Amino acid sequence: MFPEEVMIKSTETRAIILVPIVISLIATFFFVLGYLTAIIFGIPLSLALPLPVRLVGLLFVVSGFTFLGWLFKYRKPIDIAVSTYVTFLKVRRRARLEERSGRTEALIITGPYRYVRHPLYFALVILILGWALLLDVSFLLFSTILLLLCFNFVVAPFEEEELRAIFGEQYEQYAKKVPRMIPFTKRRKTRKPTENGYAEM
Repeated sequence: MFPEEVMIKSTETRAIILVPIVISLIATFFFVLGYLTAIIFGIPLSLALPLPVRLVGLLFVVSGFTFLGWLFKYRKPIDIAVSTYVTFLKVRRRARLEERSGRTEALIITGPYRYVRHPLYFALVILILGWALLLDVSFLLFSTILLLLCFNFVVAPFEEEELRAIFGEQYEQYAKKVPRMIPFTKRRKTRKPTENGYAEM
């Protein structure tokens, strides 16, 4: 086995072990933070949501799992784990963002990536929101809001800086067309006729 193959296998093994542990710790942190937020604001653990609202929660849960299944058709879970692990390493070691460090994927812009740049985060937010409504647990609503803010303003910007460093103009053009976290929130550019053809507005 070539040294590069050994490095890739080693990275995959570490990613499989460490990424789920780190994600579990982060999820626990946000659940606890949501719980403390509910207590601070005096929000009861149950909001006595009516049945139609809870059924909407069930719809969100089903949609979240469906979206994850769609995502995994275009990106294998192991590839997601490896890219996450490599990003963790770059943060810890303050390594150059353009280094691939065992990450072998090309830029994916098909499937769910046509609608959001971070479909995994979108699916997780939808799932937690769905469980919050379905189970009528108020602190999960706060957890959802806090997690969405963290994904949108902390995690995603760093990852996008990394992706720009790796893929350059290809990612820059993709980011201009596709919203970060919430589908259909980017205004589509219109085209108007000019003397030399069409210009985007």
